[in-house]
Amino acid sequence: MKTFIIGGTGLLGSASAAELINRGHEVRSVALAPLPQNAVFPAKMELILGNFMTMTDTELTELMTGCDSLVFAAGVDERVEFLAPVMEKYIKFNVNPVERLLRIAKQTGVKRAVIMGSYFAYFAKQWPELKLAQKHPYIKSRIMQEEIALSFNCNSMDVMVLELPYIFGTQPGRKPVWTFLVEIIKNMKVFTLYTKGGTTMVTVHQVAQAVAGALEKGIGGKCYPVGWYNMSWKEMLAIFQKNMGLSGRKVITIPSFLFRMKGKQLMREFASKGIESGLNLVDFTEIQTANTFIDKTIIMNELGVCDDDIEAAIGESVKLCLDALNGKEKLLEMKVE
Repeated sequence: MKTFIIGGTGLLGSASAAELINRGHEVRSVALAPLPQNAVFPAKMELILGNFMTMTDTELTELMTGCDSLVFAAGVDERVEFLAPVMEKYIKFNVNPVERLLRIAKQTGVKRAVIMGSYFAYFAKQWPELKLAQKHPYIKSRIMQEEIALSFNCNSMDVMVLELPYIFGTQPGRKPVWTFLVEIIKNMKVFTLYTKGGTTMVTVHQVAQAVAGALEKGIGGKCYPVGWYNMSWKEMLAIFQKNMGLSGRKVITIPSFLFRMKGKQLMREFASKGIESGLNLVDFTEIQTANTFIDKTIIMNELGVCDDDIEAAIGESVKLCLDALNGKEKLLEMKVE
């Protein structure tokens, strides 16, 4: 099988390319320059540096011709700040590209496609009473992305969405998404203050296994909730602190109303700069303080995802975050064009 990956030099795209190549598949990818310093990419990956957003349909058709499958490992998440209205940006980067790529893929004879989405979409469907898509532009965009993607599922092309949670693992030269949390913990001198609740998580290697498993044997028209390790925030923070040399520091659970107050403050600061957050930081309290857990059975049985060392992956992430904060590493951040 020959796979066309959008974003093959990113953390998830690169790991997915390596997994596919190790399984005997071919990979062609389009990715943005510059490349992360010291990053190692699969030697057998055919890499085209460029912005797929500005390529013509004809150019993308030529690149996709001869490929059996497509992986979308691009787009933006809730961490990227945009000037209002933010929904326009999410449609630009998360929704419209999926429609365009799948349309071209179908025309060129691609048989299988995997879209990397968000586990927020999964919980929006699981907890309709919270009205998450109505309250949070980012989550709405992920629901729209899923709907667009699955609308292309048909007899000639199987389309699947991976609803990805928080992910641990590193890529040399690229700034981990967890740097903000390491900095928060570092700046708290006596105790670590955090909310109740918890989350599911996976390693980057497990995401790569899920991508390859979906392409090889996934069920078309299905959204796969991806999760493996379910931890309370306290449990996760204990691993963070251990790798920061802060073992034994007490984690104190703050009342939810304090998180809401901080959310209000941040939203006022954003508004003063003309920025609109992808998440309503007040209403996000409902998700932050919940146990956003996922049963691993589906991805284990249907996609062949295997166990991994989550503590080691967290440790690697924390170390690179500390190196970035201490100025030891010059790292690329998420690119948006």
